[in-house]
Amino acid sequence: MDQRVQLITLGVPDLDVARRFYVEGLGWQPTLDIPGEITFLQVGPGLLLGLFGTAELDADIGRATPAPRVPQAFTLAQVVATEDEVVAALDAATAAGGVVLKAAQRAAFGGFHGYFADPSGFCWEVATNPGWSVSADGIVTLVPV
Repeated sequence: MDQRVQLITLGVPDLDVARRFYVEGLGWQPTLDIPGEITFLQVGPGLLLGLFGTAELDADIGRATPAPRVPQAFTLAQVVATEDEVVAALDAATAAGGVVLKAAQRAAFGGFHGYFADPSGFCWEVATNPGWSVSADGIVTLVPV
């Protein structure tokens, strides 16, 4: 199996609320939007984020017992260039209906970051990181700072 990911699908309890948060609130443009079924958002080169109802995702997976309704311990993250962009992203998430979990602040890794939860409870980190760079071909270099 190749070491890559092209699609991350979030099972959301209310697809309409999730869509409003990302599309109308944050202003992200859907790649494919089928109202009441699924919304795909381009979040990077060759990478989509899917929003899909939890019950529908459980059925698609073939789970006899639905998954827990609380998202597991993981985060999605966005690396931005400046501290002001971190603050602006957290402000935009709040205005769109998200909840700031950790206000923008200095990070132990040497950067600046904060966290928010979307209306479904999925956690996002927004950060600057002086050890992060992306080459023209999309390869990430991450070094300790």
